[in-house]
Amino acid sequence: MALEQQGANPERSKGPTPLLWAVERGHETIVKMLLERDDTNPNAADVHGRTPLFIAASKGCERVVEMLLERKDVNPNTANRSGEAPLFPAVHEGHEGVLKLLLERPDVNPNTTNVYGQTPLFRAAFKGHEGVVKVLLERNDVDPNAGGEGRQTPLYIAAQKGHERVVKILLERLEINPNITDLAGETAFSQALEREHYAIAKLLSEHRNFNLQLYFNGLTIHSPPWRSGLDQGHPKRIRRF
Repeated sequence: MALEQQGANPERSKGPTPLLWAVERGHETIVKMLLERDDTNPNAADVHGRTPLFIAASKGCERVVEMLLERKDVNPNTANRSGEAPLFPAVHEGHEGVLKLLLERPDVNPNTTNVYGQTPLFRAAFKGHEGVVKVLLERNDVDPNAGGEGRQTPLYIAAQKGHERVVKILLERLEINPNITDLAGETAFSQALEREHYAIAKLLSEHRNFNLQLYFNGLTIHSPPWRSGLDQGHPKRIRRF
């Protein structure tokens, strides 16, 4: 390999390192060769704070992720400038295989947050990645109620976006709380109604922990007669009692 023959330093003072370059382009052979060198820093980030592991996770390169995680000195929690660890791009892009590899590391925190207070589960719910949500919820240490920006929960954002399957998956967790309000007093239920996701509103209303004392645009629900309206695909008028 020319790099070995020329005695090149794999860590350059400016621009992306050779390892970052190789990971960005998916060159597994070069990545393997660089990681075998003692003078390669596997945590060196680019100008955006993205490490080789972060980039490999975002691209779904499972073999490269495996090689990086085999290095004891690789930090799987190093965040980019938005405070996002490699879990986030794996979740955002829906790379279930990469996510599983990352979660196998005992030092990975599945409830890590970015600068907006969002967790990987929140991001998966936002994107509607059902498989990713399932993988995360298989872990007992993942908090299904951990809020994002403005105290929005994964259930809240899934209901808002109309991701019905994700809502169903989240509601299966025993500790899920469908009654959490955001900073404006809105809930997953009110968001579903507001955006006319009536099937989701019905799912939420049937949950064992659903609290009828809800507030939706200043209107208080004290009794469940509106459920018949949801059954027909539209909410009954909710009047102030």
